Amino acid sequence: MVPRQVEATAKQPVILRVNRVGKAFRRFEHQPFLLRNLLMRLVGRSPPQKEFWPLRDISFEIGVGETVGVVGRNGSGKSTLLRLIAGACYPTEGEILVRGRIAPLLSLGVGFQPDMTGLECVEMNATALGLSREEIAAGMEAILSFAELTDFMQTPVRFYSSGMLARLGFSVAIHATPDLLLLDEVLSVGDLRFQKKCLERIHELQKSGTTILFVSHGPGAVRDLCDRVLWLRDGELVRDGMPGPILDEYEAAAG
Repeated sequence: MVPRQVEATAKQPVILRVNRVGKAFRRFEHQPFLLRNLLMRLVGRSPPQKEFWPLRDISFEIGVGETVGVVGRNGSGKSTLLRLIAGACYPTEGEILVRGRIAPLLSLGVGFQPDMTGLECVEMNATALGLSREEIAAGMEAILSFAELTDFMQTPVRFYSSGMLARLGFSVAIHATPDLLLLDEVLSVGDLRFQKKCLERIHELQKSGTTILFVSHGPGAVRDLCDRVLWLRDGELVRDGMPGPILDEYEAAAG
């Protein structure tokens, strides 16, 4: 189900509502497209497909202007949740309701085509985020300046380092003026100076009222940035509340 628009209520402006969402993937324990296995499927003798649910029965709401952290061990469903909210994949059950423009930064540099120049990649990704030609042209200088890549705008991104891709991806997302910004481990990429620059920009977005959903393995960054924390464990939402108590419990369980 594609994320659709949700009306804000009079009591609380809601920008994101996740209602009993689950996601299943098929698990193949044999090669499904071998001729023998295809014939077995045709005659009804194929072994039953198994399913893996990285998320099950997840429900929460996020209000306009909140910064919400998502924590959990590897495999807990954090990245799957952000991909569902971004519309990169669809829930098997439940629904996701979204209000406003989303800027997903799920993996820095993903979507950049190696043979395209930095300028072309900015134009393509900004268009995918919903910016018009006029908005892209007006913001191009600021995007390249923040990324510190003005001298490399005509260079194919196949020659960019991982740090350069990180800077370009982050810069495009934050200059898209999103209502909801999705960040997946972005502060673990790039050098310390750029990470500090990203944090400063995130604080500016918070002051401007941008809603942020932030996935991180680092409780420190979540404590510094977030008003609220969601703790996922084995695909289930086990805690939703103030960062302090939840992160203390999360760190104790991880230790």
